[in-house]
Amino acid sequence: MKVKTILVSQPEPQTENSPYLDLANKHKVKIDFIPFIHIAGVDVADVRKQKVNVAQHSAVILTSRNAVDHFFRVAEEMRFAVPNEMKYFCTSEAIAYYLQKYVVYRKRKIYFGNNTFQDLIPLLKKHKAEKYLLPTSDVLKPEIPRLLKDAKIDYTRAIMYNTVSSDLSHLSDVFYDILVFFSPSGIKSLLENFPDFEQNNTRIAAFGNTTQQAIKDANLRLDIKAPTPKFPSMTMALEAYIKEVNKK
Repeated sequence: MKVKTILVSQPEPQTENSPYLDLANKHKVKIDFIPFIHIAGVDVADVRKQKVNVAQHSAVILTSRNAVDHFFRVAEEMRFAVPNEMKYFCTSEAIAYYLQKYVVYRKRKIYFGNNTFQDLIPLLKKHKAEKYLLPTSDVLKPEIPRLLKDAKIDYTRAIMYNTVSSDLSHLSDVFYDILVFFSPSGIKSLLENFPDFEQNNTRIAAFGNTTQQAIKDANLRLDIKAPTPKFPSMTMALEAYIKEVNKK
């Protein structure tokens, strides 16, 4: 079946140079962006129940902008003045620069990796004397605690925000040719919103191994995979698929 409509389970890109826009224009397909999940902050009382004492830590590991926002939110609600000496270890340069929302960037000790948690490990090892705080959501990639344990990093995980399924009831009578997912939480949201979901002719695209496994675990059919050596981005994988099926 030809592809005419695509639903991407993420917020709409805020840039005019989005590859999704190029894809839509080039192949005359309609692409909608509807987040299947959203973030909800954990109440400070519940953070305290985890026996997390922010003041006992000298460094913070930040894996996302959400982690940044909720670390400073919790600190403020706990009436904890984050000391200037606090060190920040970020998985990417973009997250490091996002810290400017809360701190004077050039006056802080900020370190960053090259977009993967694995890249951050050598930096953490260089500062092994630090007591690290890891603000996370209730959903955490298994590789993160494994890498920290293997590197013998002294850290405390603090669940400061939750990944919550969004209300998708407005989509109950809407059909898309392709559904695009980027996390297992997106698959969970699909099934929570539509427990009787039948895939039929709907194609499912997934980015990343954990998302692809979640689709298989849900007994759904995986039609489009990314990244691959040939298609490192989701838009490249989608375009190749569209070219193939729409030419028939």
